[in-house]
Amino acid sequence: MSTVTEPSTPQPVRAATRLSHGAAVRSVFSLEMRQRLRGRAWYWMLGIWFVVIGVIFVLGLGTLDPAGNEGGILFDLIVGFVLFFGLLVAPGLSANAVNGDRAGGTLAILQVTLLSPGQLLLGKWLASWVGSLAFLVLSAPFIFWALTLGGVDVSEALVSLLMLAVELGVLCAIGVGISALADRPLFSIVSTYMVVALLTVGTLIVFGLSSALVTEEETTTTSYYDYPQSAFQDDGMIDPDAERECTTQTYVAPVVHTEYIAWLLAANPFVVVADAVPYDLPDPSTFDDEPDSFGYVGNYYSPGVMEMASQLVRAAQEGPDLDVTCEEAEAAFMPISQQTPIWPLGLGIQVVLAGVLLLVGRRRLTMPARRLARGTRIA
Repeated sequence: MSTVTEPSTPQPVRAATRLSHGAAVRSVFSLEMRQRLRGRAWYWMLGIWFVVIGVIFVLGLGTLDPAGNEGGILFDLIVGFVLFFGLLVAPGLSANAVNGDRAGGTLAILQVTLLSPGQLLLGKWLASWVGSLAFLVLSAPFIFWALTLGGVDVSEALVSLLMLAVELGVLCAIGVGISALADRPLFSIVSTYMVVALLTVGTLIVFGLSSALVTEEETTTTSYYDYPQSAFQDDGMIDPDAERECTTQTYVAPVVHTEYIAWLLAANPFVVVADAVPYDLPDPSTFDDEPDSFGYVGNYYSPGVMEMASQLVRAAQEGPDLDVTCEEAEAAFMPISQQTPIWPLGLGIQVVLAGVLLLVGRRRLTMPARRLARGTRIA
């Protein structure tokens, strides 16, 4: 007796449900953060960072004159120090985010999941950015301590912290993009530090070398107060009743027109942060007219580290002063108000650079890969 087996009805195969964009990014972000928080080195770095910031703040607190702009100078010092060490920490947290997984054999596991290359890069970038922001959060107690000393406006503090966070995010994006492009973690870390050095020190070097291209012979008029020859007595001393006279000299000398090359400094992270802060500049009209014991007229303007960087960039944007009056020669360092902000140009250059690196890195993560470098680990 034979048995007839009826063919079974084929069941439809369910297509794999793709994760939403937010859920996919959160998955990568949480995985990266668990890996960072699991190691002890992370906490050691945070502890050392907090101690170093505290030592610098206490030393500055004991060195500066309480009668001066102590709060403003200390606040500027902490902001500059956080940015400086952020330039060192951010590449270390992001420059091996992708190729580190490739070297460990875990990148291929993520690539065969429902994650897209863009979601993978975005999650790793957010994890690197949050990790770098932890150093900024640990600096908050000293930042608020400086605020209690006075001399710093609330808007100035908020913009400084916001720009610090933005700069750290851009630097982490650059590191993640280079990490996706490079095959070796060491090469990507070195390359990221080279890009950071190009933005910081490189812009200054290019600006200095370019000064020879914008140097021209100009007629310069310089005026200054000096005692006439009749004021000198026979013994060489100056007659106490003598008054100084305004002396004017006109000569032709090479002058550097920095207003043509000031844009070269725009991409510098210190310039971006310093130029974006709305510093509360003193009003020169309220300065004293009587000269002090050193012969200077007006109150002393004592900016901090970052504010000084902003003033130097604004002076470069204005260019040389070809007609110096006696009052300008006698005055102390006078603040320069912001006419055309340069930080949007610099931040735009940094964002474009980071975006290009991430887009090209995204193409390198697209599977299946058409071409792999020799010695590249797949799984």
